[in-house]
Amino acid sequence: MILHICPKGDWAEVPEGGVYTAASLGSDGFIHCSDPGTAHIPANAVFPGRTDLLLLEIDPALVGAPVVWEDGDPPHPAGLQFPHVYGPIPRNAVVAVHEFPVQGDGTFRIPGSVSRR
Repeated sequence: MILHICPKGDWAEVPEGGVYTAASLGSDGFIHCSDPGTAHIPANAVFPGRTDLLLLEIDPALVGAPVVWEDGDPPHPAGLQFPHVYGPIPRNAVVAVHEFPVQGDGTFRIPGSVSRR
């Protein structure tokens, strides 16, 4: 399982049988993802205080595009790598959608429903 942080409005636009394409696919050549233990890192770096986010739970076997674990940009000081999806994500590869609530201090932590999987 990998996770992708997605604004609710972007996910709402993906029709049944359609594909999700994040803006980063065009700008970076891939869709940024994380695992359950690291999704809070990009959330806190890129989306502090946002109240409109979801975590898309993705089965990499259903994506149909290469999923490559690579360094972040900038590389994480602990050497953590993140999954990058090199193509659009079919809606049926998203096996669950989770609310990603911001904490009172504007930061994120992974909801228990995701971290226990």
